Amino acid sequence: MASRLVPSVFRSLSRAARPLPRAQWRAFSASRPARSDSLFVHRDTPENHAGIPFKFTAQNEELIKEIVSRYPSQYKKAAVMPLLDLGQRQHGFTSISVMNEVARILEMPPMRVYEVATFYTMYNRNPTGKFHVQVCTTTPCMLRDSDAVMKACEETLGIHHGQTTKDGLFTMTEVECLGACANAPMVQINDDYYEDLTYDTTVSLLKALQAASVATGANLGGADGLATKESNASMGAAGEAALKSQGRSVGAQGLKIPSPGPLSGRRSCEPAGGLTCLTSEPWGNETLRKDGAL
Repeated sequence: MASRLVPSVFRSLSRAARPLPRAQWRAFSASRPARSDSLFVHRDTPENHAGIPFKFTAQNEELIKEIVSRYPSQYKKAAVMPLLDLGQRQHGFTSISVMNEVARILEMPPMRVYEVATFYTMYNRNPTGKFHVQVCTTTPCMLRDSDAVMKACEETLGIHHGQTTKDGLFTMTEVECLGACANAPMVQINDDYYEDLTYDTTVSLLKALQAASVATGANLGGADGLATKESNASMGAAGEAALKSQGRSVGAQGLKIPSPGPLSGRRSCEPAGGLTCLTSEPWGNETLRKDGAL
């Protein structure tokens, strides 16, 4: 009799020792938790709140009419991205007031505009300096020492990623690939690409821009574009020395500023060591232009 009870006792004990079944449930979202809500949530600040009025200039109003005319009337909300870009260029950044004005013009819910502005990182939702320095640190630039470019920006400007200088002249951010991999490492400053950079050329570039803006009072990169207080003003000895070290410069309204493009002597993205292929006459019946254009 005892031998019949023992196995049943062991079976009951093993069942009692088993953990209780876990409740079957699933979270509403499987995405990674956001460590910062700065990309998705608007926080009112003294320079960015809905109470600050914003209206497009008369010139931009005409441009808006031309942009909206490209789309069928029932789909004019498709113009939300170029209008947000236009508002950012006028106001300096994509504030909540800019978004609300775009929503009013396109007759779309403001939330739809907020969704676009928070998804694309090229819309700056906080004030930036007159020079927005975007340093690419993705693989091609990293392999060609983008760390030196980042170090040059931090040491010359005295700021780190996401910060703005006290004078409001420079904002520096670290970004992903900007599509100029053949000319790595590079930075984008406002709308211009500066490529084939080293630590020294980055320092001289930043000093030249700083000297050009401070010494002449130029509003470079602002809503008014390139404007100077004096048409024949000099950019100063520091800026001149920086430009000479780069060997590239352009002039506008008497102001010398570094020209965009490679700062290594290349004109574009051709091989730095010269032509490496197609150096002999073609073996077939092909003919080349004789005017030297190619």
